[in-house]
Amino acid sequence: MPLNADLAIDARGVDKRFGDLLAVAELDLQVQKGHIYGFLGPNGCGKSTTIRMLTGLLTPTRGEISVLGMAIPQQAEALRRRIGYMTQKFSLYEDLSVRENLQFIADIYGLGARESKRKIDELIDTYHLDAQRQQLAGTLSGGQKQRLGLACACINEPELLFLDEPTSAVDPQNRRDFWEQLFDLSERGTSILVTTHYMDEAQRCHQLAIMESGHIRAKGNPQALLEAMPLHVIEIAGHRLRQLKSHLSQFSEIPSAAQLGDRLRVLVDKQIADPIPWLLEKSRTMTGQLTPEPLSPNQFNASQLKPNQLSLVSPNLEDLFVSVTGKGLKTSREAADVTR
Repeated sequence: MPLNADLAIDARGVDKRFGDLLAVAELDLQVQKGHIYGFLGPNGCGKSTTIRMLTGLLTPTRGEISVLGMAIPQQAEALRRRIGYMTQKFSLYEDLSVRENLQFIADIYGLGARESKRKIDELIDTYHLDAQRQQLAGTLSGGQKQRLGLACACINEPELLFLDEPTSAVDPQNRRDFWEQLFDLSERGTSILVTTHYMDEAQRCHQLAIMESGHIRAKGNPQALLEAMPLHVIEIAGHRLRQLKSHLSQFSEIPSAAQLGDRLRVLVDKQIADPIPWLLEKSRTMTGQLTPEPLSPNQFNASQLKPNQLSLVSPNLEDLFVSVTGKGLKTSREAADVTR
């Protein structure tokens, strides 16, 4: 099937090898124009390598890539005039001021003096950097550096923005403000590909891909992916939850059990039609098998677990991530593709 030039990004069957290491495998990625597309995954899973291939900085070992209708890496030089790229690590000149960094990037893009001044003033205002205009970039806070990095990435009014874990070193309020700015850009028609390991950020994206060990394990609309998840999520309220977690983790039908305060969040294969009675039965059976003698006061007594302590709850992206990556069920490790 030919690549679709109407998409912001269309990549088919892309691999990247570094010697014996397969860093990215069988990548298929389609990003609609004007959408925010998220890449969720742990460090080292292949997200940054993917971005470098899509921008033409790395040549894929195999596969085809079209970005803004251009063949990559063959037309990478022409593409760079039409995109913005913000790296994970602050990469601007720390011994230049905010305005000087913006001027430097404007000069790289060949903007004239009048256009540069207009654009720099506009970006300083948009990203709330007026008070820091003459401040050295190296003395800025994490959130201010983040805003300056985004401003520099936008100076050429890119059609497509690549953001590589841009909020990894900033506080929650600055992350929230940053995402509001991304939606402003998206509303004006800018396409955005952003990598992250924050679940709340992934939830904000129009479309999402979950990556692990170089493979996309699931992709689609975040809510649709949650609805298609092949697991029940049960929360158990009570005491001595560490013992209960140890018991339940031995069942193959339970890919994950994690404690959240005074609750245990348990994922159960949807092949179990009625998970709450099943969990009650298994908890009591396991305790009987493991502790035939009377329980001491600090041991968990599963026979005392009551149905009203268990509740079926809605899944979140952390549950989805677990279900399709390392600790997921065999059936859920197959790549899921949900389009809605």
